[in-house]
Amino acid sequence: MERSEIVRRTWEALEPHLAEQGYELVEIAYVCEGHRATLRLFIDKQGGFTLNDCTAVAQLVSPLLDAADFISSRYYLEVGSPGIDRPLRKPADFERFIGENVKVRAVEPVEGRKKFKGVLTGFRDGLIVLDCGGTICEIHIENLERANLDR
Repeated sequence: MERSEIVRRTWEALEPHLAEQGYELVEIAYVCEGHRATLRLFIDKQGGFTLNDCTAVAQLVSPLLDAADFISSRYYLEVGSPGIDRPLRKPADFERFIGENVKVRAVEPVEGRKKFKGVLTGFRDGLIVLDCGGTICEIHIENLERANLDR
C-alpha cells in the first residue's frame, strides 16, 4: 500500500476516536528509513499537550490500528506535539490562527510564485488570505502543498 493511502486510512480510522477524547489530529506521517517504517501522529489539545497525553494517545490508537489492520508491514508508532511550527491543513486551522505569521507553499504558482510568508489575515470561500509585507496574497486551499506557523 502506498504511503498516501496509509496516511488517508489512518486519518479515517483515528480522527473520530481522538476527537471524542478531546484530541486534535494535526498531521500524520508514514516514513520508511531503511528497513524501519514509522507512523508518526502529531496531536494537539486545548490547553496544551503533555508527555502523558502522548502515552494516552498511543494506548488509545494502538488497538484501533491493530483492528483496522491496513498496514501490512511492521512499523513503529510515534506520538508527539506538532511543535512551534505547527502544520496548518484544515479550514478550521486557518480560521483559528488568523493574525499569526505563516509560511505557505502552493502546488501551482500564484502570481508567479509558490512560496509565501506573511500574516494570515483571513480564510474565506476556500481562500487563504495573507498579508505578505503589504501585498495581499490569496491561495486556494486546494492548491496548498503545505502551510506552517512561522514562530
